[in-house]
Amino acid sequence: MKLRWLGHSAFEFISNDGTNILVDPFIRANPNCTLNVDELNPDIICITHAHADHFGDAAEIARNGNSTVVCNYEISNYLQRKGINAVGINYGAVIMAGNVKIRMLDAKHSSSYDFEMDMGYGGNPSSFLFEFEDGFKVFQAGDTGLFSDLKFVVGEVYKPDLALLPIGNIFTMDPKEASIAAKWINPKYVIPMHYNSFPSIMQDENEFKKLVEKETTSCETILLKPLDIYEFKNK
Repeated sequence: MKLRWLGHSAFEFISNDGTNILVDPFIRANPNCTLNVDELNPDIICITHAHADHFGDAAEIARNGNSTVVCNYEISNYLQRKGINAVGINYGAVIMAGNVKIRMLDAKHSSSYDFEMDMGYGGNPSSFLFEFEDGFKVFQAGDTGLFSDLKFVVGEVYKPDLALLPIGNIFTMDPKEASIAAKWINPKYVIPMHYNSFPSIMQDENEFKKLVEKETTSCETILLKPLDIYEFKNK
């Protein structure tokens, strides 16, 4: 599986069979992403919640490429009214995208269409667990604070190989809480996200790496720059 960080919480995954999955496609207004939306052609778009910095350019990208959007029920209704092929699921549900299993899990945050004038309810926020053909599992935590399911559900039940964790503070976990989450989840690898996109969420990713090293010796912190590509192989 190849992973490309597009800045903020946006990630592109390409599975071994070529399935292209885009998560939280915040592109145009993302100060750390220099791509144009027409450079992205995902098979599947996953949206963790309705806030503009996660919903992003999902509708335009999906319409351009006839992509399927996987999201919560409320966001799927919103997109379907705009003519987008959207599949609404809820916590615990799992669907297939090619040979990739996509499971929706909980996140502790909020969710609204903050890019609309009426700020409508955007359903419950979520996280996603992706299981690729070779069994390699990736947990994208979405926007969340520290909560016990990260240990007892994500860590003990699903056991991901890679965790993508927010560290920005203000709207999510800070580096300290995220390092505790890394300890609880106990993946082989962790990548920080949702930081340094805006002045309010500036963080030192190297400090996060040091905190993870204090909490656990079994987890490798991988620090990426926006648009970096990293390939993972199940060992």
